[in-house]
Amino acid sequence: MSDPAEPFRPSILPKARAIARDYKLTIERSERLGYIGSAVEMPTVFADGDTPEKCYQATQEALSVAVATMLESGQTPPQPAGFMKRTTQVNIRLTHEEKAMIASAAAKSGFKGLGDFIRTTVLDRALFNR
Repeated sequence: MSDPAEPFRPSILPKARAIARDYKLTIERSERLGYIGSAVEMPTVFADGDTPEKCYQATQEALSVAVATMLESGQTPPQPAGFMKRTTQVNIRLTHEEKAMIASAAAKSGFKGLGDFIRTTVLDRALFNR
C-alpha cells in the first residue's frame, strides 16, 4: 500500500478522470455556496463553486480524486449511470398537479426528465438516511 502523503501513481489520475468524465452530474443553486455539484454514481462526493462552470470543474476534480483513491486501493469505482442497463420498471400514478410540481422541481435541478429526477432524489435520500 502506498504512503498517503505520496501522490497517485502516474497512470491512476488520468484513468480516474476518464471514468469520472462519464458520470452524470447534478449542479444545484445554493444560497450559501453559489452552486453545489455531485454525481448520480457517487452522491456523497460534493464540490461547490461561484458559477455553474466553476462548480462543474470542482465536482469533476473531486470525483476524479475519489475514483483515483478507489483505484489506488484496489476497489472498483461505480460504473457510469449511462452504461448501466435498467431492466426493472416501476409505475406510479400522480395527480396532474403532482406531476407538474415534480416536473418543475426536476427542471430547476437541471434534469431533462422526471424519471432521472425521481430516481436520483429517491436514491440520494435512501443513501443519506440509512
